[in-house]
Amino acid sequence: MKNGKYKGSQWETRREILGKLKMRGALPSSTMAEELGISSMAVRQHLQDLQNEGDVLSSDVSGGKGRPTKYWELTDHASRHFTDSHRDLILDLLENMKHSLGPEGMDRLLEKRGEGQIETYKARVDPLTSLLAKVEGLARIRSEEGYMAEVQAGGDDTCYLIENHCPICAAAESCAGLCATELEVFRKTLGDEVKVERTEYLLNDSRRCVYRIRPSP
Repeated sequence: MKNGKYKGSQWETRREILGKLKMRGALPSSTMAEELGISSMAVRQHLQDLQNEGDVLSSDVSGGKGRPTKYWELTDHASRHFTDSHRDLILDLLENMKHSLGPEGMDRLLEKRGEGQIETYKARVDPLTSLLAKVEGLARIRSEEGYMAEVQAGGDDTCYLIENHCPICAAAESCAGLCATELEVFRKTLGDEVKVERTEYLLNDSRRCVYRIRPSP
């Protein structure tokens, strides 16, 4: 996550607030205050400053009786605080490669990239552990790459790989093949006996990407 204009302990608190909203979506200030161990007033001041910068916005959610609760969430502008993997350089390189290689050449290039990912991931994911443990290992690798990944267990041996940030989002918007290869990369990393489905997709207006992973029928 980038520092931006904030400094010192002030930035550290705001960085944690931004991180919580990135990982979990909309939250009330009281929840963030409790988890951060600071006063609600202090959190609201940080949120107000972030709102003034265009990084967060709020909406009132009614829970029945009583006053509505104000929930805070990130705006698109807040993406500047998170890794963008040198956006302009990547976009320029992609455009030049498209013109130089053509569609078939780009497909081969992406296939080669996927093979490299599979080799790297498989070397670090223990094939003898449970499916959940494998997915947790994959999530650790993806987090190291900037995807802010986590895992949730579901029923019937199903688990969910959740990626709360995409460090190559701009590149993925420019080159759909980057995302198209991910399902195959994950499946081959975890084993041919698993099924991987994307259930939420950042480029389809979701706030994150989510993959449902389960044993093949």
